[in-house]
Amino acid sequence: MSEENTIVAKLLSDGSVVQVLPDGTTQPFPDTMDWDRLRAMTDEEVTAAAMSDPDARPMTPEQLRTARRVPRAKTLRRALSLTQEEFAARYHIPLGTLRDWEQGRCEPDQPARAYLTVIAHDPEGVKQALAGKHF
Repeated sequence: MSEENTIVAKLLSDGSVVQVLPDGTTQPFPDTMDWDRLRAMTDEEVTAAAMSDPDARPMTPEQLRTARRVPRAKTLRRALSLTQEEFAARYHIPLGTLRDWEQGRCEPDQPARAYLTVIAHDPEGVKQALAGKHF
């Protein structure tokens, strides 16, 4: 792809996306979605359109069934009713790392995903193990 066809976008802290222009200034990202056309489509037309686009095809029931489910750090933390500071301290995760995961600046690597899965399945057991308590 040539540079003239490259669009640079930036995610702002408020969740909005802006386009970064070549001179470094930004402008609101153009909304290219034809919402009126979409609202006028039937469910069958929406499904047909999605199925014709290889990047938008919905997962099959089999794909959904076999998809690996990894707990999201923020969802897990909230389910345990912990603040970021409490969760980070309890499970020995650097606070900055937890914040990066929750704010989408980076994704947990494979060992971290496995650790989050273990915490999700037995949060009290992990807490006790880290505290050195025997079961």
